[in-house]
Amino acid sequence: MSETTNDMMYDVMVAGAGAAGLNAALVLARARRRVAVVDTGEPRNAPAAHMQGFLSRDGMPPASLLEVGRAEVAGYGVRLIDGRVDHIDDHSDGFHVHLAGGPVLRARRILVATGLRDELPELPGVRERWGRDLLHCPYCHGYEVRDEPIGVLGTHPGAVHQALLLQQWSADIVFFPHALDLTGEERERLAARGVRVVDGEVKRLMVDGDRLRGVELADGQEVPRSAVFVFPHMVPRDALLTGLGCERDENGWVRTDPSGRTSVPGVWAAGNVVNPRAQVVTAAGMGSAAAIAVNNDLVEEEVARDVEDYLAADPR
Repeated sequence: MSETTNDMMYDVMVAGAGAAGLNAALVLARARRRVAVVDTGEPRNAPAAHMQGFLSRDGMPPASLLEVGRAEVAGYGVRLIDGRVDHIDDHSDGFHVHLAGGPVLRARRILVATGLRDELPELPGVRERWGRDLLHCPYCHGYEVRDEPIGVLGTHPGAVHQALLLQQWSADIVFFPHALDLTGEERERLAARGVRVVDGEVKRLMVDGDRLRGVELADGQEVPRSAVFVFPHMVPRDALLTGLGCERDENGWVRTDPSGRTSVPGVWAAGNVVNPRAQVVTAAGMGSAAAIAVNNDLVEEEVARDVEDYLAADPR
């Protein structure tokens, strides 16, 4: 990798150009800050055809939102770099941002918005249908499959709550415990909610043409379903943050304050990289809040420097 350092000192380097990163860049650019955004072009929600629950953007394809967002921030002079940040070093002259196979950028502050990745169960049909009729967020996709026969795969402890929640959208919910050992209380809660439990190991998702048809169990039983929900294991893409020494909380996620400030001075984080529950609209808001906090931090540094220069010039 080249070690050539870019001579320009950016006020803020944003890693990640999803809703959080782009909204942060927009707010910072409008505050007349020099901003660079580095992104790999692999958003978490790429498999989804539409996003929901974002006021004025309900039903908009995720890729379209990012396309519009990139154009908006570019119009304010933000530098958009297609690439990946390999690691970041904290130096006395600011942060050195090492791009994979590219130059080293310098920045006064860092905002990480690299999101997370979803680890899916290794079952035939799961990856092929992900984001289409294999879903995970009831608030994102429940309305689109309302009143349809829905299945929930018990591949994660959170799946039980998912099944209980989905009954708001459909009266025909089947829960497949699969590898989960349900407690008596959990079975009672599911039954009380009208959720049918079909025991047995799940073999595969059944697909006809380009549509989900149902769930097949290892014993050969087939349960027709037109949509299936799964609770993925969410893994934050937080290597840049942990590489800088940012503290984690008791759940293993990087700890931030309400503005996104981490335990490392000068480093903020926003979006799914620190909050697995953040939807697109939430992530955008987190980016905005972080940007305002970052700008205020820069102003405090600049005021302290200006006062020092003022007193040196006029020591009265």
